[in-house]
This record gives sequence, structure tokens and C-alpha cells, in this order.
Amino acid sequence: MSSEIKEFGKLRSLFWPVHAFELKKVLPMFLMFFCISFNYTILRDTKDSLVVPAAGAEAIPFLKLGFVVPFAILFLVIFSKLSNKLSKERLFYTILTPFLLFFAIFALAIYPQRELLHPNALADRAQAFLIENNWEGLVGLVSLFRNWTFSLFYVLSELWGSVMLSLMFWGFANDITRVGEAKRFYALFGIGANLALICSGPLIVFSSKIEHLVPKGVDPWGISLYLLMGMVVISGLIIGATYWWMNRYVLTDARFFDPNEEKAKKKEKPKMGVLESFAYLAKSPYILCLALLVISYGVAINIVEVTWKSQLKLQYPNSNDYSAFMGYFSLTTGIVTVFMMLFVGGNVMRRFGWGTAALVTPIVLLVTGAIFFSLVMFRDNLGGVIAALGTTPLMLGVVVGMIQNIMSKSCKYSLFDPTKEMAYIPLDSEQKSKGKAAIDVVGARLGKSGGSAVQVGLLAIYGTIGAITPILGVILAVIIVVWVIAARSLNKQFLTLTTSKQEEKEAAPIDTAEATPAS
Repeated sequence: MSSEIKEFGKLRSLFWPVHAFELKKVLPMFLMFFCISFNYTILRDTKDSLVVPAAGAEAIPFLKLGFVVPFAILFLVIFSKLSNKLSKERLFYTILTPFLLFFAIFALAIYPQRELLHPNALADRAQAFLIENNWEGLVGLVSLFRNWTFSLFYVLSELWGSVMLSLMFWGFANDITRVGEAKRFYALFGIGANLALICSGPLIVFSSKIEHLVPKGVDPWGISLYLLMGMVVISGLIIGATYWWMNRYVLTDARFFDPNEEKAKKKEKPKMGVLESFAYLAKSPYILCLALLVISYGVAINIVEVTWKSQLKLQYPNSNDYSAFMGYFSLTTGIVTVFMMLFVGGNVMRRFGWGTAALVTPIVLLVTGAIFFSLVMFRDNLGGVIAALGTTPLMLGVVVGMIQNIMSKSCKYSLFDPTKEMAYIPLDSEQKSKGKAAIDVVGARLGKSGGSAVQVGLLAIYGTIGAITPILGVILAVIIVVWVIAARSLNKQFLTLTTSKQEEKEAAPIDTAEATPAS
């Protein structure tokens, strides 16, 4: 009987590796990650539903390169200044509040007055000038100018993922989590994020399919925005309240956090400015490899996504229809990712180690990307097969691209993100704070803007996404090779660093009575 109990305990710890006393720490973090990811999903789908039908997928590379990256760099400068002046708790609220205010104002005031705010006449003249001079590849830039309020919404929605998800949440988690805890907790935090996908997906679909509920003469997409941004603001308030509770009732518990250790870490390194931080980080091969992982993912996923969204816009030109499809996409992504979290992510990490877990995402992206690009390039030669499937070449491209994106994102959430965040833990306080800001905010944006820069250059020469698809496929393969090399190098350094600093050991022994797994 005792052997059966032990086996049951091992099986339960495999899927829920949390001790009863640790729920006080894990559940609030789970809720924070859920709410941040809930907002991230709504904002990600909404920004595309605003920009792609209005400006076209060809505008996205211009937007990421010319607007998102400068805003990310500006944020890094502001964050660096604020982090030297404010406490971590005040810094968190200072960063969170402007996001919530903007999204509320956008739905209530900016979008309803878009016709008054958008310079359509001036944009028409600029577009005519480009066409007359055979610069059709730059028309996407004019579309962004014409719809500048949508562009601003897109930029801040992109920054939400980098700032609140990557920087603020994971920075907070890495500060209060030990390596031993991270191996057990981080995959569970990821489950919270992807349950958010499952919950937000149907809500996006519901908010987008309300034409029959809206009186004639009322813009249904405006009502959809009102509902979606209302959910974002409410979720944001929950994030702030949970963070406040964590600081009052979790970080004061010595079992989870030792403030004396944190004070000692702060004294290890002097505070540095932005340029000094970059110079300091550039000397570290560890940080550079970590940056290459983030940048490579950004370039690779951007190359695939823009091509897919160009197909998606042709299939769903209406904003409500586009948003509804993205809601189904988010729901499916959440279901697949939760499965990956429960049965793949944590088990791969524990059984095969950090290195193997870090290599899964680039390999999956390479294989699925090759299938998608091959279909887009050669679908005209597959007319008979596509007809036999009872669909159209365009719809098949949309579906295969959706599958590719779901597989890539599920691997990212279940394997890439946990391994990336775990890699920060052995670093000293200065590298954690400034390094994470530089890599996750600017590095991630540079990754996506790198892909955008390539696409902007190719679009200026060839004019359309379809014409540059074969070249993008080759570039994708090269980027992933660089990604794999960086991951293998970082794995060696990570193992060396964690061993030398003995980060694998728990800071305090766990009492036998407290170590009973939670039921």
C-alpha cells in the first residue's frame, strides 16, 4: 500500500510539482500571469484587426521598424531612469497605469473620432505621389500615417507584451524565485498564461460577432472595441491588486523571499546609465547568446506572421470577421499550449535538461515554416489536390499558416519562454535588471524589426508580399541556424554558471510536514 502511495505521489508531483505551503506564492503569480496574458491576447488580436484591414499586412514591417523600435528604445531610457529612482513596487504601478489609461481612452474617445483625427486628404496626395514615381512598395508607410491612431494602438499593444509580460512580470518572478523553484513553477505559470488564451478567445469571438445586436447606423467594431478594452482595463486592475497583495503578504514571508539577500545583491554592483549598461552587457558572452535567442525568435516569427497575415487579410477583409477568426485562433492556441505545458514542457525540462528544451522551438518553427512557405509558393501547382480537399488555395494557406503559428507559439510559451527566463536566474542583480530590460524590450523589438527591415527592403524592390516569399523562406532557414548555435553555446554557459554558484540548492531545508503535495 505504501508503495502505491509513493507511486501516486510521484505521478501527482509530475503534473503538479507544488508543495502545499507554496500555494501562497504560486497562486498569486499564476493569477498575475493569467491576467497579463489575457490582456496580451486581446491586444494582440485587436491591433491586427485594426491595422491589417485598414492598412494591409504590407504595412506591418514599416510599423514595427519605424515606430515600435523607437518607442521601445524610448521606453528603455525612461525605465532605466525610473528604476534608479523608484522602488520596485512604485515602478510597477508607474509602468502599468499609462497602458490602462490609453486603452480606455482609445475605446471611449479616440476611435469614435478617428475620421476627424486621420489626415485622409494629405495621405491621398502622398499615396498618389508614390504611385506616380513607381514606389508602390512604400505605400504601406502612407497607410500607417493615414491611420496614425491605429498605429499608436498597435505600438502600445506590442509594448504591453514586452514590458508587462517579459520585463515586469518575469523580472518580478526572477527576483523572488530560486532556481529549484523555477524548475517546478515556471511551467505552471505558463499554464496560467495559456488558460488566458482559452478564456480570451471566446470573449474576442463574442465581442466581434455582435452585428445582429447593434442598431442600424452604429459601428459594430466600435462597440466591439468598447467591450474588449473594458476587459483589458478590468484585468489590469486585478494585476495591480495582486501585485500589491504579493508585496504585503508573500514577500514578507521568509520561506519565499529573503530581503537581506536582495539588499546584499543591490550592493554588489553600482547603478549605471543606459549606455554604461549596454557596454557592460556587451562584454558578457552569456548575455549576447541570450540576446541572440530573443532576436532570432523575433526575426523568425515576424517573417512567417507577416506572410500569413497577408493571406488572412485577403480572406477576411472586414475588421469584425478578422477579429472573430483571431479569437478562434487564440482559443486553439491556448488549448494546444496547455497540453504542451502539462505533458511536454515541464517533462522535457526535467528529463532532458535546459539545452534540449531550448532547441525544440527553433526546430519546430523551421519544419512548420518550411511547409507553410512551400504551400504559398507552389499552391498553383496543387490545384487538383486543393480542389479535392473541398477548399480554395487562399483558405488552405490561411489554415496551414494558422497551424504553423499555433505550433510555433505553443512551443514558445511552453519551452522557449521558461528556458529563457530560467537563464536569467544565475546572473547578478545588475545583469538581471538592466540585461533583461535591454534584451526583452529592445532586443525583442530589434528581432521583430530586423525581420521588418528585411521585408521593407524587399517590398521596396519587389512590391508585394507574394513576390518576396521565396527569399523570406531562405532567410528564415539562416536565422534558425544562428538560433540553434546560440542555444547550444548558452546551454554550456548556463550549466557552468549554475554549478559554480550552487543555485540548484534550496535556500532553506523544507520541513517534512510542509512538503506534502497540495491536493
